[in-house]
Parts: sequence; structure tokens; C-alpha cells
Amino acid sequence: MISLPSGTRIWLVAGVTDMRKSFNGLGEQIQHVLDDNPFSGHLFIFRGRRETRLNPVG
Repeated sequence: MISLPSGTRIWLVAGVTDMRKSFNGLGEQIQHVLDDNPFSGHLFIFRGRRETRLNPVG
């Protein structure tokens, strides 16, 4: 079980994400599309074309 600090939000990013993007590319998407800070302590979960592929950034 993974415990997260209290107040941590988990964001499920809607749509399909290109899973070839690096963490820098996903961080840019968090900044520009979601208008949030990738270093905010929140957890952002991106979904690939296959529903079985998830990429957490946080």
C-alpha cells in the first residue's frame, strides 16, 4: 500500500496521452494544459491508448 501525505490530490487526466513522452514532456503538459505545477506534490495519472497503460507523475 502506498501512503500519500494528507492534502495530496490525485488527478486522472482525461483523454489519451502519447506514452512516448518523457517526464519533462508530461510536466509541460501539466503546466500548459492543466495550468498546474508538476512539483505541487499532487499526483497526475495519464492514460495511454491501451487502457492498461498508466503513467503517474508526481
